[in-house]
Amino acid sequence: MSEKHLTTEDFDYDLPESLIAQTPLEERDQSRMLILDSKTGEYQDDYFYNVIDQLNPGDALVMNDSRVMPARIYGVKPETGGHVEVLLLNNTHGDEWETLVKPARRAKVGTKISFGDGALKATVTKELEHGGRLIEFEYDGIFMEILDKLGEMPLPPYIKEKLENPEMYQTVYSREVGSAAAPTAGLHFTKELLHKIEEKGVKLVYLTLHVGLGTFRPVSEKNIEDHKMHSEFYRLTEEAAATLNEVRKNGGRIVATGTTSIRTLETIGTKYNGEIKADSGWTDIFIKPGYEWKVVQAFITNFHLPKSTLVMLVASFTGRENILNAYKHAVEEKYRFFSFGDAMFIK
Repeated sequence: MSEKHLTTEDFDYDLPESLIAQTPLEERDQSRMLILDSKTGEYQDDYFYNVIDQLNPGDALVMNDSRVMPARIYGVKPETGGHVEVLLLNNTHGDEWETLVKPARRAKVGTKISFGDGALKATVTKELEHGGRLIEFEYDGIFMEILDKLGEMPLPPYIKEKLENPEMYQTVYSREVGSAAAPTAGLHFTKELLHKIEEKGVKLVYLTLHVGLGTFRPVSEKNIEDHKMHSEFYRLTEEAAATLNEVRKNGGRIVATGTTSIRTLETIGTKYNGEIKADSGWTDIFIKPGYEWKVVQAFITNFHLPKSTLVMLVASFTGRENILNAYKHAVEEKYRFFSFGDAMFIK
């Protein structure tokens, strides 16, 4: 099938609901790991603690250090007493945020919302699609500290279990607060494993991409060309760019942890004709079959939702049949899927 005529249905696969992981493993690096050779389509079963065997001295392991905000807050409309739930997505500028509001019909432009006995107040300034709203906040003090007191960790809708320890939905290297969802491929790393990888001679490099929910939203258009990605904020520092260029010059590979790291690196590679430079801004890059990869040579990722842009991204690297065959194997072998699920190493 021509890559130009792929439809959303071409990225569907059968997944029993019982394989959707509801809780994280106690020991992060004990997850299973399916290793896929994108050139041959061959795959093998392993465990994540052996990921070190897939990395060579001189490679760079790139990780997204974004930290999940307690982004779900519950408020009341003082005029009516009606309850609303607000999920923060992106800080657009100043105290204005792009949000998802439920029920959206109760949040028309001009609607006032009060949170936590009035410690935080908000006004809806614009209606967006899919229940999205721009909201302007008012408060005294430091916004993130208020959010820490009032907010809840926004787990994906397919996770029904309560998370006992919210820190299990953060990577061990998270530090830049701003995501509405975790960059989950990094959840498998422990500090000890990262230390061993560094000791092997692999460079650990951090970038930031604040994850919005657009990445996970199912594609509603039949033709994937018609899908529009949401924008997410990214940053790559001078120091990180210099390390990556040194690794490249010396023949090492750039190995990305997760689709968020991939999207940041490929955004920069696309912007600068394959070069890696320090950069920050907003990206809505949609990596799908037919895309020419410019920076990333191997990556770690989780198993993604059927028909999602993330399956399309991985398929653009591996070929559609290779990834769907690997997923079929993972289902047969009862791998755990999605955010708290098992990993893949794709080379």
